[in-house]
Amino acid sequence: MAGALLEQAEALLDKGIHPLKIADGFDLACKKALQTLDSISEVFPIENREMLIQSAITALGSKVVNRCERQLAEIAVDAVLSVADLEKKDVDFELIKVEAKVGGQLEDTCLVKGVVIDKTMSHPQMPKELKDVKIAILTCPFEPPKPKTKHKLDITSAEDFQKLRQYEKETFETMVKQVKDSGATLAICQWGFDDEANHLLHAHNLPAVRWVGGPEIELIAIATNARIVPRFAELTPQKLGTAGLVREMTFGTAKDRMLCIEQCPNHRAVTIFIRGGNKMIIDEAKRSINDALCVVRNLIKDNRVVYGGGAAEICCSLAVAKEADKIEGVEQYAFRAFADALECIPMALAENSGLSAIDAVTDLKAKQIQLQNPRLGVDCVFAGTNGIRVFTIIFFLS
Repeated sequence: MAGALLEQAEALLDKGIHPLKIADGFDLACKKALQTLDSISEVFPIENREMLIQSAITALGSKVVNRCERQLAEIAVDAVLSVADLEKKDVDFELIKVEAKVGGQLEDTCLVKGVVIDKTMSHPQMPKELKDVKIAILTCPFEPPKPKTKHKLDITSAEDFQKLRQYEKETFETMVKQVKDSGATLAICQWGFDDEANHLLHAHNLPAVRWVGGPEIELIAIATNARIVPRFAELTPQKLGTAGLVREMTFGTAKDRMLCIEQCPNHRAVTIFIRGGNKMIIDEAKRSINDALCVVRNLIKDNRVVYGGGAAEICCSLAVAKEADKIEGVEQYAFRAFADALECIPMALAENSGLSAIDAVTDLKAKQIQLQNPRLGVDCVFAGTNGIRVFTIIFFLS
């Protein structure tokens, strides 16, 4: 479109028309085209899940992953509807986590109503599945407090070493006791802890997960309705989150495992878990799903649409050309040039479909004028109809 406008502008310059006149004419023609788009736009029914899926399928049709376009479109729609505020027409993508693991097939991709993190239980003998879990989310490390000044500790005897070890053990036990006393059955820590603390957690039957990233901590807190606790002394039962199921996911014979937190009280946090045979497929699937998510998000934010297939462009071209007859002055040339530039898109569609571009576009212009139907576009699939509504090919008005 931009290239076609520049070509038309170059032709006008060759005729000796001043660049400012061309720019003013293009600006007025653009406003007329936008008015036309407003008049032919239709309200998209966002409460109709099937229509949203069809829109997402349109975005996925040209991707490498199009063999699973229906499944991926359903996942994208369900993910957006889970986090969307339909009253405010707002979608928070921060609540949609996209996680991937090489292996399996693209068809194994799924939507998890919860949070999936690339972590495991800190101790191999901790249970791999927990039900009705109360979760403590900690941003303080499981370790003895350190002085804020530079210090040096001299140990000159075995007794001194035993005292230090005993102090560390008592400190760890106090921390574990504080977590247990709060009623927590799972501790998720942003920092790590050493083997001794890990052993004590296992001995006190307190499963734990360490080194969980900041964004994941926030997402888990949102999903489980937990409060992030910066100090052990501040941990109370009211600050715990809940989840119906926490489990480690395994992947066949591979040693990789991931932690899945499901059945959360807040359903507005979801995870799209992508599988694929290799990293290239997974990366492509991530990009494709992101496109589908954006399509659904844009429809929820502004559900006015126009039809594709060159239908909207031809309608605008006819409206701008008609308006040109009412313009006095040199700007009339710019109007007609703008109308001609709008035809480049339906011409390209017709040419790429093996049709005669000029014949197809002139025929469509005649039909749109005769039938007063702005939804007639290029029949790229030779279905015998120019009605684009049949194919659900739409574009956002925004």
